[in-house]
Amino acid sequence: MLNQRSPHHRWVVDEPDIPFEMGILYEDERIIVVDKPHFLPTTPRGMWFRSTALMRLRERCDNPDITPAHRLDRSTAGIVVFVKEPSARGAYQMLFQRREVRKTYECIAPAAILRTAPRGVSRSLCPPAVFPLMRISHISKDRGTIQAYEIAAAPNSSTLIAVAGDQGAVASANAKARAGRALLRVYELHPRSGKTHQLRVHMNALGLPILGDDLYPTLNMRATDDFSQALQLVARSLEFRDPYSGQFRRFTSRIPLETSDAAVQSYTRLPAPSRKR
Repeated sequence: MLNQRSPHHRWVVDEPDIPFEMGILYEDERIIVVDKPHFLPTTPRGMWFRSTALMRLRERCDNPDITPAHRLDRSTAGIVVFVKEPSARGAYQMLFQRREVRKTYECIAPAAILRTAPRGVSRSLCPPAVFPLMRISHISKDRGTIQAYEIAAAPNSSTLIAVAGDQGAVASANAKARAGRALLRVYELHPRSGKTHQLRVHMNALGLPILGDDLYPTLNMRATDDFSQALQLVARSLEFRDPYSGQFRRFTSRIPLETSDAAVQSYTRLPAPSRKR
């Protein structure tokens, strides 16, 4: 069966259904803020058209003018802002382009840094403690490839990485780990730039690959209808001053971080961290 057609998108045949609901957190006359689930693309791309956040929202609201103010990767869940009114698109999109939006992400990753990144800089902000730290590097991505990578060049990306105050999402997994060794932590990530896969690349460079990552450090191609293992990365909150009302806005995702027994088993095979750290 063919999906509905867009003048800017080819016909899509046998598009898999993505069986996760997308909640609406806020709506006014100009914007709609949604809680995008894992696996759902923000906008049509490749084989995905109707099973995207944009097309679901246009259909639900019967409004073909809805446009995203920014984007999240298909694998990442959390807050996405859409603009309803065409005349308001520029104002909201410019908030993101000018970096006037404070973004907070949360992820699950190993509890300790396991290696020194060969490129870039990792600078502790509260020495001698490791965290919080600022990860600074140059991220590059070749056309036609899936993975991005760091190279020795002038920095073009930076991320503040901290240990989250609430570790409840990993408590059960750590309780099942070897005695005396916490395997996982919840981290807060604050990107200062917006390069492709920036958070995933920066965490992986530290030896802290995000739980459920099929791209870093190893490419693991899954079937398009395999929803068994979600990337444990959530765009937890967005904060900005509304360009029309002047009001401060803060939106928070309700999507939880989760672990599984299989994930715990994979992390028990990680090498022990260096005593120097």
